[in-house]
Amino acid sequence: MAEFALDPAIIYLNHAAVAPWPQSTVAAVEAFARENGTQGSQNYPHWLAKESALRERMAELINAPAVDDIALLKSTSEGLSFIAYGLTWQTGDNIVSIAQEFPSNRIVWQSLQSQGVEVRLLDLAGSQEPEADLLALCDSRTRLLSVSSIQYASGRRLQLEPLGDYCQAKGIVFVVDAIQSLGAVPFDVQSCQADVVVADGHKWMLGPEGLALFYCRPSLREQLKLSEFGWHMVEAVGDFDQTDWRPADTARRFECGSPNMLGIHALHSSLSLLLNLGLNEVAAAIQRLTDFTIQQVDANDYQLITPRASEQRGGIVTFMLPDQDNQVLYQSLMEKGVMCAYRGGGIRFSPHFYNTEEQIATAFEELKTLL
Repeated sequence: MAEFALDPAIIYLNHAAVAPWPQSTVAAVEAFARENGTQGSQNYPHWLAKESALRERMAELINAPAVDDIALLKSTSEGLSFIAYGLTWQTGDNIVSIAQEFPSNRIVWQSLQSQGVEVRLLDLAGSQEPEADLLALCDSRTRLLSVSSIQYASGRRLQLEPLGDYCQAKGIVFVVDAIQSLGAVPFDVQSCQADVVVADGHKWMLGPEGLALFYCRPSLREQLKLSEFGWHMVEAVGDFDQTDWRPADTARRFECGSPNMLGIHALHSSLSLLLNLGLNEVAAAIQRLTDFTIQQVDANDYQLITPRASEQRGGIVTFMLPDQDNQVLYQSLMEKGVMCAYRGGGIRFSPHFYNTEEQIATAFEELKTLL
């Protein structure tokens, strides 16, 4: 696809880590840099319009009820920290999550243990029905349930709707780290009833690092204590002479300072590409490629770590070679230009919609030569 002009010596199967930019995004960044270098901030009102357009794109991406529910943060970790330290905890409260979560969605909750908060972690390795097992860990003192929609190492995709139904019925805050979903599989925040959704833009959304989507249900954001303050998070933003202030009514209250305008231009371009192509079409292409990847795993008698059922996975396929040092094999693949990752004891391939079956087949041929 012309939008991706990667070095032909590279087979890029690492979108679950850091994705390459589409050429339209490269062009958008170059244009913004030239404008800044020749005109400074003369066109700042136009930049603000681009920021507003990005919020609209993000709201469309997750089917948010309103654009006002979207904030632009630096990272997933920042968003999760706002929740962890915005809620008021009592000794004996507990949080339910998964032991195999990415550190961003584990450390933040474990940091609350000094306040007497118990963190209950489900071991996915021993769970056949993780949704039911997560709910079984909840009780009358459970304040928050936090999961990744798709696990970064195994690629296990959770069914979020039953979790959201339970949390809404019990008054439990439901937090979803959607970084491995957004841009790869359709996501509906209203259907799953998440109170919080957070995701960096540099993976399946094909954007830059340093800019993240943060959705917060209005009823929850009114309860959260704020921990960052500045000119941008007030209701009367731009009125620098006003001495009385209050936090913005919208999710902008979580944005304390100046926006990342360079990242905004980049992510707006990348999300526009995905949304114009159609999220269902993108997801279908990824599904075909992951199906083909699993066929290659089976054909070579490798061990599949990712669930086989299509409804239990997204764009990640992790596998291992029995009786081999998989970390060494991963490093050798990287040296040969096959961009992948070593996660969960195996090799992780994560193709996006523009990859081809030929590229995946070549990656497996390279792996065979290493043996």
